[in-house]
Amino acid sequence: MAAPDARHLTPVVVGPTGVGKTAVAVALAAVAPVTVISADARQVYRGLDIGTAKPDRETLARVPHRGLDLIDPGERYSAGRFARDAAAWVAEARAARRQPIVVGGTGLYIRALVDGLFREPPFDPARRKQLRDWTEALEGAELARWAGRLDARFPGGGRQRAARAVEVALLTGRALSWWQREARETGTLRPWYIHLTLPRDALQRRLAARVDRMLAAGFVDEVRRTLAAGAAPDAAGLDGVGYREVVAMLLGRLPEAALRDAILVATRRYAKRQETWFRNQLRDASVWTLDATERPQTLAARILERWQS
Repeated sequence: MAAPDARHLTPVVVGPTGVGKTAVAVALAAVAPVTVISADARQVYRGLDIGTAKPDRETLARVPHRGLDLIDPGERYSAGRFARDAAAWVAEARAARRQPIVVGGTGLYIRALVDGLFREPPFDPARRKQLRDWTEALEGAELARWAGRLDARFPGGGRQRAARAVEVALLTGRALSWWQREARETGTLRPWYIHLTLPRDALQRRLAARVDRMLAAGFVDEVRRTLAAGAAPDAAGLDGVGYREVVAMLLGRLPEAALRDAILVATRRYAKRQETWFRNQLRDASVWTLDATERPQTLAARILERWQS
């Protein structure tokens, strides 16, 4: 890949869990000097390796990764913290003349990195508290309507995002989308989205095979060790897809014979939510959609060819 500069586009490989994002990134690393930045809210946890499908030690020895093993189960790691950390990892990779590639399925992390680098000015604490008291008293639908009135490009997304849009608009005099656009145009990361997709039946086959591999690799023992080390059954990290089903089984709330299917059902639902998020949130962005039924090496070659052109 060409040597990056401060305004260089950054590939952002997205798609549902199990589609093959990491395999494509590793295939790219075989033909170009890259640093993979994981945008996966589950891979930040130390010791939660099998159920989060982290790259194996051999891969990590060959391909630099950032965003893995940052905190212990039970700790919290926000999208805002990811955006700050990832901006530093991007700069670090560029300084080493390596191409940063963001890879992951946690849409809020990716959105925070791309759009959330806006540094808000200091707000008057009294005005901010008064405004928050007002927004907290609003019904969710009314709060969303206010967000839409104050920011024509408000994408939706729940009370917290609506309150944030209202707060920024009223305290700065400009819509949050305006600030985010300014951040994109002057910030450290300009995304080139590469959206990997699979036909539904193909993705479901891959997910089933992956669940079987995880269980065979000792997924249940991984969770058992984490609980024995002192993590609470509902600790952050153990509340993720797959982990909560294993915890339920270990606590006697789920029959062992039903574990595999329970994990698979939860994983399929999670993949569907991811696809819906990317389809809705990236519709105004520059997105290249690739059929992930092709081999990772083939996809990597196509990505590199398009990048160089």
